Amino acid sequence: MENNATILVVDDDKEIADLVEIYLVNDGYKVLKASDGEQCLSILAEHPEIRMLILDIMMPGIDGLEVTRTIRETSNIPILLLSAKAEDMDKIVGFGTGADDYLTKPFHPLELLARVKSQMKRYTVIEPAMEDSRGKDEIEVQNLTINKAAHVVKKNGKEIALTPIEFDILYLLASNKDRVFSTDEIFERVWNEKVYEVNNTVMVHIRRLREKIEDNSRSPKILKTVWGVGYKVEG
Repeated sequence: MENNATILVVDDDKEIADLVEIYLVNDGYKVLKASDGEQCLSILAEHPEIRMLILDIMMPGIDGLEVTRTIRETSNIPILLLSAKAEDMDKIVGFGTGADDYLTKPFHPLELLARVKSQMKRYTVIEPAMEDSRGKDEIEVQNLTINKAAHVVKKNGKEIALTPIEFDILYLLASNKDRVFSTDEIFERVWNEKVYEVNNTVMVHIRRLREKIEDNSRSPKILKTVWGVGYKVEG
């Protein structure tokens, strides 16, 4: 993903939105801004070139969590949530709505840019021409077909919508069938970051992934838990 990609920054605090814009523009990105959730959804609909969303949670009207839920009904665009709340439960709720990353205010500009670049690397724009590559990078696991080149997952032949993080977790495990990965291994391989503290990030994404790929997420047949060790995909 090129550094001149367009990012939509959504925050009702104009000072913060302007600062984030400065950081991103200085790093080569193009920036659009919105001050509330309704305006955010309108701009997204009008600008298909947007490649990432930086979204404040606490906003008047439609808050950031509801905006995320709405976007996830139709799009897997990377979403980085901003929040003044640092508690684990707030992060879990954020990830539970479909967000890819979570950054607590106040934040260092270099950390923001690092998170943005990490998400940009992960996100692939699916062009129609990629249909020609179908079958070259496909993995089949039970009733799932996972196409790496197109970032598409199908269940019983029907496409299911995964976020970039969910896709990367599934592809990692499915391409190493029956190998058990610890939560730390999954985090470091998918997020490309070292784990410095215990958190529930991977667990939350695994739970959401199961809800999408399993017939019964409470009794998974594909994405298995190996108690005390981690997770694996069974072929």
